[in-house]
Amino acid sequence: MSNATRAAWLRLIRSENVGPVTFRQLVDHFGSAVAALEALPDLARRGGARARIRVASEAEVAEELATARALGAHFVAMGEPDYPVRLAVIEGPPPILAVKGGSGVCRRPAVAIVGARNASLAGRKFAGQMARGLGLAGFVVASGLARGIDAAAHEASLDTGTIAVFAGGLDRLYPPENENLAARIVATGGALVSEMPFGWEPRARDFPRRNRLISGLALGVVVIEAAARSGSLHTARFAAEQGREVFAVPGSPLDPRTEGTNDLIRNGATLVAAPEHVIEALAPILGQAPPPSQVSEGAGDDLDRPTDASDLARRVVLEALGPTPVGVDEILRATGVRTGELQLILMELAIAGRLERHAGGRVSLLP
Repeated sequence: MSNATRAAWLRLIRSENVGPVTFRQLVDHFGSAVAALEALPDLARRGGARARIRVASEAEVAEELATARALGAHFVAMGEPDYPVRLAVIEGPPPILAVKGGSGVCRRPAVAIVGARNASLAGRKFAGQMARGLGLAGFVVASGLARGIDAAAHEASLDTGTIAVFAGGLDRLYPPENENLAARIVATGGALVSEMPFGWEPRARDFPRRNRLISGLALGVVVIEAAARSGSLHTARFAAEQGREVFAVPGSPLDPRTEGTNDLIRNGATLVAAPEHVIEALAPILGQAPPPSQVSEGAGDDLDRPTDASDLARRVVLEALGPTPVGVDEILRATGVRTGELQLILMELAIAGRLERHAGGRVSLLP
């Protein structure tokens, strides 16, 4: 990818109301990020935006690129060799990632290990044993650099390869107490990864978004000590939606920190008590390459890519939408609108900040 194209991709994904799914649709529809950037203001107006949307400037992106270089980081885009292969095929993969450290670990098969921040001594010890065993078997260990289970898993896999996924920018480490661990991950050839801009302070809503990347990087997710409504269960749910294997380590029914993991097992997750159990379960799929999936510029001319939609089409699509998520296929069947026309209308609504996207390709209208 040329530097100019990389900068255009960054501008587009950093622009207001452009998430990973909308990014892909914009590039597919307009053929390039540059063309999509030019179309954003008009799309927002047609979608009913109440104010002019913010389009990231060339100066903003130049500053972010300079910040990355100063911190020893770089950007990897979908389709490039160092972009994590399995992450590319999830629903809504980030089109571009900030990476600090060894990109080579992102090309290797990975297993995610997640769990409680307030983990017990036994839980942290087992996380270390699991990470070491998986590392010796050739797996990279992915996690979120949080306290407890995450930190124990990273620590035990420093010598064999580990990836830490940030909820904020790579220059906004959370929690700060793991600064030394993050430095050692980079020093030993591991990687720190984020889809968020440099300078972005992580908020509560950013951690589920981070968790979908942790599961997306991996062939499977091992959950060790998770309370009933913990973020680790979000990671397990994302893993299931992404077609990944979900493993859970059983715990005492008297310990609230293991209530979530025991429920996972009861609901179909694979019970594991040793690294060998995970390795054995993943062996059949290790040699299976995921289907190719990438954002490419210069989409084919035969695509249904209308430049505008009729007033009638907009009206019937808006009537079909509401606060309850509905599938795009269902909207097509109910309205009779052409696929390309519907995608254009949904893009307009998304850029205007009026559309919310949900798992499974479902959408809903924001008030």
